[in-house]
Amino acid sequence: MDIDFENLIHLQHLDAEIRNTSLFLKNVPIQIEEINKKIRASSQIVTQAKEKLTQNQKKRRDLEAEIQDIKPQISKYKLQLNEVKTNREYSSLLKEIEEVQQKIDALEEEIISEMLSADDIDEEIKKATQKASKTKEKFSKESDVLHKEKKEIEEKRKKLLQEKDDLLPKIPSDQINLYSKISNNKNGIALSPVKDEFCSMCYMRIRPQMLNELKAENKIILCENCGRILYWLKKSV
Repeated sequence: MDIDFENLIHLQHLDAEIRNTSLFLKNVPIQIEEINKKIRASSQIVTQAKEKLTQNQKKRRDLEAEIQDIKPQISKYKLQLNEVKTNREYSSLLKEIEEVQQKIDALEEEIISEMLSADDIDEEIKKATQKASKTKEKFSKESDVLHKEKKEIEEKRKKLLQEKDDLLPKIPSDQINLYSKISNNKNGIALSPVKDEFCSMCYMRIRPQMLNELKAENKIILCENCGRILYWLKKSV
């Protein structure tokens, strides 16, 4: 019985293409998630910078509130100055006023420092926002390209599967069964062409008698080493 090598080879080619498209489609969600992670990471930098500004503003408000709480003490001490009767009490109140004023001065210096920091944070937010915008634009384009490729590959895979369904009835069932068994055990490569008297997959030398049988193409011959279906690779004229 003649072996339908042409259709078996075509089947192997289709299976290889189907595997490749399936692998691509399987990896698309992973690639999209990686893109989204990068976009989220750039946005997170902006969020963190804004949070720093929020904390800065809160600290300034707390410092200002603390100053407002302390200031009445100075007024209180100044009123008490008019009531003291001894130099010692007068000096003591002046010292209290001085200490409170020093504390207020220190708090005001800290507020100024926080205001300067706020300027730096504003610049940080601006740069982070610009970078995040560029990052989003870049990776959004990559995502769009990926989705477009996904759609194209899905269509290609659909056609390949249909082509395979149309091809299978043309091949004897026993040959398909053998092909499938070997393909499952050999990473999808069930057939191996013979080139210059060697199996292309394992490089085992083919015996002369077996070569003659291969050229006749009327029986299935398996490689004695790798077990794949051998076929004679006809040289182009």
